Amino acid sequence: MKRILLADDSPQALRLGEQILSGQDIQVVSVTDGATALQRLVDVDPDIFIVDVYLPTKNGFELARYIKAQPEWKHVGIVFAAGVMDKFDEQDAKNAGAAAVIRKPFEASVLLAAVRPLLEQAELERSKKSKAPPAFDRNSVRAAVTLALDSAMPAMIEALTDRVLVVLRQQIVEQSYSPVKEAPAQGNSAK
Repeated sequence: MKRILLADDSPQALRLGEQILSGQDIQVVSVTDGATALQRLVDVDPDIFIVDVYLPTKNGFELARYIKAQPEWKHVGIVFAAGVMDKFDEQDAKNAGAAAVIRKPFEASVLLAAVRPLLEQAELERSKKSKAPPAFDRNSVRAAVTLALDSAMPAMIEALTDRVLVVLRQQIVEQSYSPVKEAPAQGNSAK
């Protein structure tokens, strides 16, 4: 299911956004401040983050820059939401990572037009990630080798012990059956 994290300190904006988006088979998680939005990023793992430009504790600019700096959330589309009277530079919003800027109160057609292409893009990014070969780093491979050796070690010790015993027994048998060479007799020798 598609997921959107909606962060706005206006209860009316949250309700309206939830109504519009939930009717489109989209799971919407709403928060009212920037700090809570950061906390919810991990468990929501959104496809899109719609954020009020002037959100309390952390504003939209700070949140957008943070999200875009994290490799695990680069696929998240960011939409800035601003009140009609809010003044800010839209180019600054785009520089911070916003893919779109919409005005509040939300109009259904405008909101959906902004999120649909971002949802499609996020879906493509997620499918690429799932098809990509896993990345291996030295520590992961070392841990896997260590686990494999730990589980194989008892069997290896038993096998080596059995082989050493076979060799030792063979040497004992060979020594007991080998003829003893007698030293030449030391007799009187003629001068």
